[in-house]
This record gives sequence, structure tokens and C-alpha cells, in this order.
Amino acid sequence: MVNFRIATRSYIDEYTNKRAGETKLGERVACVHSEDWEEQLKNSPARFVLLGIPEDIGVRANYGLGGTYTMWEPALKAILNVQHMDKLDGADLLVLGAFDFSDMMKNAEKKDADELRELVPEIDAAVTPVIQKVIQAGKIPVIIGGGHNNAFPILQGAAQALNVSLNCINLDAHSDYRKMEGRHSGNGFRYAKAKGYLKKYAVVGLHENYNAQNIVDDLAADQDLHWSFYEDIFVRNKLSFIQAVRDAIVHTSGSKTGIELDIDCIEYALSSAVTPVGITALQARQYIHTCAEFCDVAYLHITEGAVKLRNGNEDAGTAKLVAYLVADFVKAYDSK
Repeated sequence: MVNFRIATRSYIDEYTNKRAGETKLGERVACVHSEDWEEQLKNSPARFVLLGIPEDIGVRANYGLGGTYTMWEPALKAILNVQHMDKLDGADLLVLGAFDFSDMMKNAEKKDADELRELVPEIDAAVTPVIQKVIQAGKIPVIIGGGHNNAFPILQGAAQALNVSLNCINLDAHSDYRKMEGRHSGNGFRYAKAKGYLKKYAVVGLHENYNAQNIVDDLAADQDLHWSFYEDIFVRNKLSFIQAVRDAIVHTSGSKTGIELDIDCIEYALSSAVTPVGITALQARQYIHTCAEFCDVAYLHITEGAVKLRNGNEDAGTAKLVAYLVADFVKAYDSK
């Protein structure tokens, strides 16, 4: 498969720290054994398929700080070393692998935003068919980014697999509903809506300081779009955080729903747009749990996180945070 590297058993074992008397998820997860993986996937009893999109081209095309390509492998290692237990069976997870955009990333090093925007559709073209095939196999993709530009090909692949427009909930400081000025991490949902892949869209916790008035006006003008402001939740106390999440779930009910979480909404979490004011890691976990429990879930996409940014800032803890979020998602979904 072009631009995709299958995670072999030896690769998974290399990332799994085995210990006597314990069983890690990495010792139980499934994998495929060849590039011809579609039939293996259909026959696997695993319900969830984990895959990575390590790139930051879409982020930099949106004038963001690069580094999101560093998230996949550390997050995978953290996930594989979570304890297998009754509430979290590693056999329910198949690690498929990750896209390989290394050549494109090298070629993009010195390109400006306009040039980078010309590359993002190539990423879209690689991601869409993989997501489509995973969902056609009856599985739920769990995708670790990469930039939020990948929401578009994920929604496209899911819509094509299910033959229906998807709904989507996004926990994010930004709407990612900027104008269609060339593909980047700030307009994936706008493109998906325009192309018919996205029907109803709900954003939880938008920051007033970082969403332009014209975008807020666009959200208000379309009954398919729903949003809540961070300031209304945490500053003005107009509604609780969980109520804001539940309102988003109600808005998107009635159809398959993608669950999106942008790491840059979590206070001080290392991301393409680190914020000193945001939700807590606990609230992010509550969001994932609640959506997994009550939505008709099509996929989970955790995006914009990094363990090392291009400005040199590092935080290995982001990978462990992602592992918590993935574990919460699987546990909540399986508890239905």
C-alpha cells in the first residue's frame, strides 16, 4: 500500500515492555501479516483499529507550529504498555500501522504556507481509502495525528464507506471552519461540509479570543452547526462542561458520528498551539468517555498533539495522555 507501513508483530513487541506477572495490551493486540490486509481485517475479532498519521504539513500550512509528526510512535508505545484487564482487553484492538509521509515531509521543509497547501490534498488522497476500508471491514478506526487537516479525509473515507453524510463532535479551542483557501489544518470541517461528507457538526469549548467573528457568524447561520464557548462554560458559568458535551451529543444524534479531540484545547498539553488556558486532562477524559458511551460512533480522531515541537519544546507526557484517552474510549464503548 502506498504511503502506509503495516505494524508487524515484531514491531509491536519491540515497543512492548513485558513484565512477569503482568499482561500489557501489546501482548494481546492483533495485527495483520501482509500488505494484503483487508481480508485479515474483516476476519479479525478486534473491534477497534489503531493507526497513525504522523505529519505536520497541514499544521504549517495553517501557520501553526510544526511537530505533530512526533506523536504517533510515542503514543503507540504508551498504549501498548497499558495493562490488559477485564475492562480493557487488548484483543479488542488491532494495530494496523501508520502512514509514511517522510519523503513528502523532507520535500516540504522549506516550503511556504501556499506551497504546503498544495501538498495537503496528497495526504488526503492517501488517508481516505484506508479509513474507508477499515470502516467497510466493520471496524472503528482510532486515529492518532498529525494535524487537524486529517479530519477531512477521515470524514470522506467514513462517508464513502457508510454511504451517508456523517455527524461530528469536536472538542477544540478552534472551530477549524476557516474559509476554503487551500487545504490546511484550519478548514477540514468546512471542506467536508461543502463536499457533503459532513452533515451536523458540533464544537465544544471554542475560545472567543481565537475564533474570528466571520466564522462565528457562519456557525450561527447554519442550523446544522452547533457550538459552545469556553468562556460561557468556565468564566460566565452559563452551563457546565458535561452539559455542553451532552448538548453536542443531542445535536449530532441520529446518524453515525465522528469523535474529534484536538490536544491544543488541553491546558499546557504540548501541541501545535499550546494554551495556558484550557480544559483539564480529566475533562478531556470525561468528554471521550461520554461521547463513546452515548454516540453512534464512527471513529475517534486525536489530533494536534506532539512530544517535540519544531521550536525545541518537549513533553513526553503527551503520549501517556493519549494512551489514557484511547483506553477511556475503548472501555466506555465496550460498556454499552
